[in-house]
Amino acid sequence: MANVSLRNVVKRFGKLEVVHSVDLDIEDNEFIVLVGPSGCGKSTILRMIAGLEKITSGDIYIGGRLINDVAPKDRGIAMVFQNYALYPHMNVFSNMSFGLKLNKTPKEEIEERVAEVAKILEISELLSRKPHQLSGGQRQRVAMGRAMVRKPSIFLFDEPLSNLDAKLRTQMRTEIKLLHQKVHATIIYVTHDQVEAMTLADRIVVMRDGYIEQVGEPIEVFQQPANTFVAGFIGSPPMNLVPARILREETGFMIDFDGKLKLPVPHKEGAHLSDGMDITMGIRTEDFKIDNGQNGFPEEWKIEGLVEVVEPLGGETNMHMNFNGVRLTAKSEGRRIIRVGEKLKLAINLDHLHIFSAETTRAVY
Repeated sequence: MANVSLRNVVKRFGKLEVVHSVDLDIEDNEFIVLVGPSGCGKSTILRMIAGLEKITSGDIYIGGRLINDVAPKDRGIAMVFQNYALYPHMNVFSNMSFGLKLNKTPKEEIEERVAEVAKILEISELLSRKPHQLSGGQRQRVAMGRAMVRKPSIFLFDEPLSNLDAKLRTQMRTEIKLLHQKVHATIIYVTHDQVEAMTLADRIVVMRDGYIEQVGEPIEVFQQPANTFVAGFIGSPPMNLVPARILREETGFMIDFDGKLKLPVPHKEGAHLSDGMDITMGIRTEDFKIDNGQNGFPEEWKIEGLVEVVEPLGGETNMHMNFNGVRLTAKSEGRRIIRVGEKLKLAINLDHLHIFSAETTRAVY
């Protein structure tokens, strides 16, 4: 079993605490992604699991075994680094087999393992080349292959795609997903790229300033963010987050944007709203639709605004709009040409409305 458990794990560098009492359970064969901005502690957690950083306090278990004082080589893990960490004077075969040779693996077994992994990663024809003769994507495959030949129970990836161009990143995301399906190992992956997190993970761990903000399946974190940080971090473009106030009127609760704009709040069981409450309203860009009179939304869910900035992306367009002084970003699907200065009436899908407490930043609706 290659499940991993962190119990009240703390890491300090001198007096500076960078990881604060983290508790996390990772299941056997799970693909988990630690995501967050630079400096949030995600790589430090990965290095503590690997044994490259000593934990200050707390416990880490792999397969139910306490590994706080176990040497990195005895933890049953393999790590793929951001900079590939290939030996420049060795060819691909030697790079991939180096760890096996150190462990005195028989020569025939080494050749068999390297050939098998090279075939999976489609680098068989590269085994005689040296790293300087490879592209960035090929070097990344070799780094992955070096980890795979060891047949570890856990793979650790530390921002492995950050040095690649956009096209290669997309391609390598697919490769890593396929790798997980083929090797049936536990993968713990660190990135600051929320697109990587959403597309790769079975579950996402969103981190900020050494704390875990939310853990959940990608669609759960996207649709039900726990607070304004998660709401603004997960999703591209990010969710609209606008300060406002709750007003109770005869028809129900309304969101008031400093008298410039009002939106109704659809009734929902379990909502924690009160008259005069200061909030942050959240709505995603894809929950706006250009009104054509046929989208089925009630009239009070529709607002008219001025297009101030246009970002055409081909199959969709991001529109930065001004609604009587309230600025929101909306996404228009399809190939309709949008012009700066154009006035558009948009329907908002308020069934997907998010409301966060201004005081705590936590979701209340």
